[in-house]
Amino acid sequence: MRQDRPPIRTQVPEPKPPEVHAAEHLRYIREMMERSGAFTAVPGWGIVAMGATAVGAAVAAGLQPTVRAWLLVWLVEVVLAIGIGLVTGYRKMQRGGVSIASGPGKKYILSLLPPILAGMLLTIGAWQYGVIGLLPGLWLLLYGAGTITGGAFSVRAVPLMGIGFMVLGTIALFVPFGWSNVLMGAGFGGLHIIFGLIIAHHHGG
Repeated sequence: MRQDRPPIRTQVPEPKPPEVHAAEHLRYIREMMERSGAFTAVPGWGIVAMGATAVGAAVAAGLQPTVRAWLLVWLVEVVLAIGIGLVTGYRKMQRGGVSIASGPGKKYILSLLPPILAGMLLTIGAWQYGVIGLLPGLWLLLYGAGTITGGAFSVRAVPLMGIGFMVLGTIALFVPFGWSNVLMGAGFGGLHIIFGLIIAHHHGG
């Protein structure tokens, strides 16, 4: 006579407590917001400060007797502007609880860096081959391109500023060198101040 086998017991997982479900939902919502949101930690007041130092650099560079001395003034300004941007950007991220490793923050940086690195390499090449006169147009164009691509993951004012830089860079390629220095001051000085004030006023400093 056949004996009936005992039923196979399947192990049913215990239901998760409500607080675990809530935490998982909150984490999912936060991740989705980070991926789809905008990087708002662009330092408006820091950009204004960068613009102010650039105006001073444009004036000082215009008084230099040689093109190489002109370049040295602007290279000092680049180092100063990077320092201002890093310090003020870090402080704004701390105030807003924003991480550079967040989705929009990481995309912003990764989109901005390649044109900036290209500009650094082209500067070395221009120095080596004695074509420094091309640098104002190249700097404005590459910085504008990086600002547009990075600004796609930031607030609207950032890519608009990038467009302004590219317009000035295009003009700088076809005007005498003295005028291209004026355009550098208008871009790295004037545009930074104008859009920095807009960002500071509408996006928390």
